[in-house]
Amino acid sequence: MPRNRKNGSGNGVNYLVPALAGLALLAGCMGGPEAPSMLQTHEQAGPNAVGALGQPAGSGLIGDLQARRSVLPPGGSYAKISDAVIQAGSGAAQAELRVAQLKANAQAKNWLPSIGPSVNLTSLGGLAASLLLEQAMFDNGRRKAERAFASADVEVAAVSLSTAMNQRVFDGLTYYVNAQRARAQATVAQAAAQKLQEFNTIMGKRVAGGLSDGSEQQVLNQRVAEMQATVSVDLQTEASQMAQLAALTGQPMAGVNGLDTLPDTGKSSTEPLAVVKARGEGARAIAQAQMQLAGMKFGLSTTAGLDEGGVNPGLRLNGTGRLNPGAKDNIAALQQTGDVVDRQTAEAAETANRRIVALQQQKANLASRRAQGAEVLQQTAANLDLFTQQYKVGRRTLLELVGQYDAYARLQRDQASLGYDMALIDLEIARDRGLLVDGARM
Repeated sequence: MPRNRKNGSGNGVNYLVPALAGLALLAGCMGGPEAPSMLQTHEQAGPNAVGALGQPAGSGLIGDLQARRSVLPPGGSYAKISDAVIQAGSGAAQAELRVAQLKANAQAKNWLPSIGPSVNLTSLGGLAASLLLEQAMFDNGRRKAERAFASADVEVAAVSLSTAMNQRVFDGLTYYVNAQRARAQATVAQAAAQKLQEFNTIMGKRVAGGLSDGSEQQVLNQRVAEMQATVSVDLQTEASQMAQLAALTGQPMAGVNGLDTLPDTGKSSTEPLAVVKARGEGARAIAQAQMQLAGMKFGLSTTAGLDEGGVNPGLRLNGTGRLNPGAKDNIAALQQTGDVVDRQTAEAAETANRRIVALQQQKANLASRRAQGAEVLQQTAANLDLFTQQYKVGRRTLLELVGQYDAYARLQRDQASLGYDMALIDLEIARDRGLLVDGARM
């Protein structure tokens, strides 16, 4: 049985110091050869996916995100809403990014020797405690891949943060635009209800004078009630949207009015956030595959144990994955990681581009509808003037005039909504491209 000592021998400590220094020098030789070329991407891979030998490309995702500038006009109504929304954010995505950064900082030091306690059960049934220092000499690039994985994880978290902030600003602006739409429609409907009420007053006098019967009065009363109900719905919609905006920003935004004109971001060269995230996740997947491949190969590390007997140097052979059943299939699957990543990134780019093209076409259709609606509205206004003149000379009844005016007012109300639909599409495209928030604010 070894003698029990509380702190170990002084000579053991003296031996451990040079051992630590020697292993620290060996740390400079860590990493082994570069990762195998079997993770190299297929020939059709774009330059933004992965780099040579399957290494995650130096994509600079975070730098790209920070360089983005918001398309919201400074000092405008959109910018005011955006500032309020960002200031009231809960910061959950920021917290996730900070966690990823801390993990990456920890992995950046993984080339240093590891040190920790070791407790073994001796052959005589006793416990032998020692301090074990281990330094990898040859690990097939495993620790380098670990650092690449942590770095890619930070980039993915940064893209998630950008996506969350742009989505939050978009939600706030959607509430605002819908409230502005409801306000504009309510203004049209209120003017129409007032005009219909004037017609109703005239009809009341005609019924009292025996020129019209009560059925015509009832028809007109119904039209007035319908238009007043439309006014109530519009006002309630405005109040609801502004209430949701206030809940999002933590403050009332009643003093903000009007819409801002945004630049055309549909043809912008800025990469959509969905594609940026796909590239970041691809780099992370490649790093993970490299870690797994390195773990399946044999590696060598040096050890130095300090116990009651002094320093016990040794070598340790790591990695026995190739001896396991199914190792060949596992390696073959990992070899396809680069190709899968490229294809997934290309698919994400195609999906994002199709979506933006569809939104652009939808906006073009709305613009065409608005132009056609303006012509129809102008013709309807001309017909209304004609009906008014004919009514004055007795060629049209009051109900016919009221019907023409009601159609004109409802068409005018619908026409007022189209511009807000187009504004929402502009915001949606800017959100997908990550251009609603300055990258420097993240």
